[in-house]
Amino acid sequence: MATRNSSLRLVSPVWLVLIGILSVQFGASVAKSTFDQAGPTTVVWLRLATSALLLVAVARPVLRGRSREDWYVVLGFGVSLGVMNWSFYQAFARIPLGVAVTLEFLGPLTLAVVLSRRLRDLLWVALAGLGIALLGLSGLSGGGSLTVAGVAFALLAGACWAAYILLSVQTGRRWPGFDGLAVASVVAALLLLPAAVGVGAHDLADPRILVLGAVVGLLSSVIPYSCELVALRSIAPAAFSILMSLEPAAAALAGMLVLGEFLTAAQWVAMACVVVASVGATRSSRVVAQPVPD
Repeated sequence: MATRNSSLRLVSPVWLVLIGILSVQFGASVAKSTFDQAGPTTVVWLRLATSALLLVAVARPVLRGRSREDWYVVLGFGVSLGVMNWSFYQAFARIPLGVAVTLEFLGPLTLAVVLSRRLRDLLWVALAGLGIALLGLSGLSGGGSLTVAGVAFALLAGACWAAYILLSVQTGRRWPGFDGLAVASVVAALLLLPAAVGVGAHDLADPRILVLGAVVGLLSSVIPYSCELVALRSIAPAAFSILMSLEPAAAALAGMLVLGEFLTAAQWVAMACVVVASVGATRSSRVVAQPVPD
């Protein structure tokens, strides 16, 4: 495991984040394409359960000798992980994937505002905020395919995303390797287990659904969260938050290629604002090294 971790650390943290972005959005597109066979709660639980099993098998986390604070952090990380994924799947089950991700970005956008100490970074964030406002207006005009429930779930996912970013940093400091991520994934899977059994017990007995869930788990959890956990050990949370604003563009691309979801002109303008803001802020942000546990 140490060799794999060392190999990941040789990759630029920016590239690790970008790999995670593409993987999670194409995984989400695959997941949405299965919603006519299994509901979003069932699919998201299979995603989390698959990733938990794989991460525990690979990381073999050491649980002995952990302080109470270590457990508080990893439990909070797991809860934020589970609720973020569940609410996000509920959101893009109701609204286009690209729109859901753009709304979800309000979470890390708010975090970037709180953590930023440079005026130019605030200007980039303001541009991203303008894009999100345009997106909302496009929905009000009747061309956005938005629903109140879909927007609410996307905003909840955004709040959990902000918590995930901060708790992921703390988890990486307190738990070596992928131990913390493995434990948090188990917590998230257990958290959603009652809901998954309650609404889709019959789907969990279908081998096809289980295979699709495993694929989604690999694309949307194992690859992106592993990349992000390693990246967050050497990149500032504010820079990470702004870089993640590339998510809407990746989601829109995945939505078009996999799901045939084409956005309106106003939504593309809104998304362009978010992407330009992320590129500008990333170029002006300084990566700050953070301690990495042995």
